[in-house]
Amino acid sequence: MPHRTVAASSSERNATSMSTRTNRDRTADPAAPAPGKLGRSVFIAAVAAIGGFLFGYDSAVINGAVIGIQHHFDVSSTETGTVVATALLGSAAGAAMAGRLADRLGRLRVMHTAAALFAVSSVGSSLAHSVWELGAWRLLGGIAIGLSSVIGPTYIAEIAPAAYRGRLASFQQGAIVLGITASQLVNWGIAKGAGGRSENSLGLLDAWQWMLLAAVVPAVLYYVLTSRIPESPHYLVARGRIDEARQAVAEVQGTEADADTRLVEIEHALRNAHKPRVRDLFGGSFGLLPIVWAGIGLAVFQQLVGINVIFYYSSILWQSVGIDQSGSLLISLSTSIVNIIGTVVAMLFIDRVGRRPLALIGSVGMAVSLALASWAFSYKTGSGDSISIPDTQGTVALVAAHTFVFFFAVSWGVILWVMVGEMFPFPIRAAAMSVATAFNWLANWAVTESFPRMADWNLSATYACYAAFALVSGVFVLRVVKETKGRQLEDATSV
Repeated sequence: MPHRTVAASSSERNATSMSTRTNRDRTADPAAPAPGKLGRSVFIAAVAAIGGFLFGYDSAVINGAVIGIQHHFDVSSTETGTVVATALLGSAAGAAMAGRLADRLGRLRVMHTAAALFAVSSVGSSLAHSVWELGAWRLLGGIAIGLSSVIGPTYIAEIAPAAYRGRLASFQQGAIVLGITASQLVNWGIAKGAGGRSENSLGLLDAWQWMLLAAVVPAVLYYVLTSRIPESPHYLVARGRIDEARQAVAEVQGTEADADTRLVEIEHALRNAHKPRVRDLFGGSFGLLPIVWAGIGLAVFQQLVGINVIFYYSSILWQSVGIDQSGSLLISLSTSIVNIIGTVVAMLFIDRVGRRPLALIGSVGMAVSLALASWAFSYKTGSGDSISIPDTQGTVALVAAHTFVFFFAVSWGVILWVMVGEMFPFPIRAAAMSVATAFNWLANWAVTESFPRMADWNLSATYACYAAFALVSGVFVLRVVKETKGRQLEDATSV
């Protein structure tokens, strides 16, 4: 698309440069927004991060509804796993198309599209007449998750002042874990209102239907609030809408002089940007470049440890060892709170300790926790409604599950997304990130799809497999992954 240039004349550039130097003299950090603008920047980033909240909410809400779905549609564990995992295939598709849609339609329109898909999927899922119709609505919701997983971080990075970009970008991950926790809290509250079981009736609908329907509320809020924030200046400059771009930059950055300088920088970056191509990722001994394999390995190991079993299936998991449904939902809520605590700890220490040390600590902690859970689940006895586990082993299983979530949250939960944004050389960064993200979703789908059958086969052995993957993930970090702490993005040149 043609666009109007924002390149300034020599005199205009000199004036801009003088104005910029004056601003730098006035502030300790030249990249910081003007006084009074930081609050607006925080609000804009928080609104964009609501997509992350919906990402977490919609991903985890199925956990509380699974038992109700099984009873309502009379389906097996295999069919249940397929329906739950369907959303992840939609997520992969949504993530793949998000970039192009954002460039064609704009960042805000993609957010609005995601919000609408979240709302429609929520209503359709709650009123589905068959399990396969439910799967179709979940697929649609998965597309919304995929769109949100890409568009939120992209928009925040483009709109945020440089001095606060890292902290504002962390809103996305924080919103995801808050969304997970909120879904577990809502599920528990609805189940309590229905006598502690998701298959019980609660007014006009069953409790599990209310659980799925509740996602309409944050979806509508997301749509309304994203209508009150500016479009990305990068998109506006690319479309030749310079006056709107200047206004968007000034809204968060400060003076008109600051905005003009920033627009020149944006136009220069857009003119010299390398459009990523998948073929640029090839050329190594095993097809792909070694650095791309490293990113794929990080993405896959993050899922193979079985973290999303906790967030998608924990209600089934705890009921499979004799805990009632209400109690299992309460445990799901408590693990989500631990997830928030671990994420906050990771945000505080990731720039102090480094990425690799935290990843190694997480791998060891997860391996030990999962091994203990495997040992505890080996004491499960009985079948059907007469399942039990000794008190000692039950306590160990509960502590191990919470410890596992904490070690994941404090390490791999945040580190993957930080490292894939830092480790790739600029010419292949966008394409390599897309490939790594796709593998992450596919690994998530594989674990989610397989867990119900593996758990029916042998729950203890299933957790032993996850423990082994956690241990191997640490070896992978030691042998393959390089530290990226303190490195400028432009310094990522090794392939």
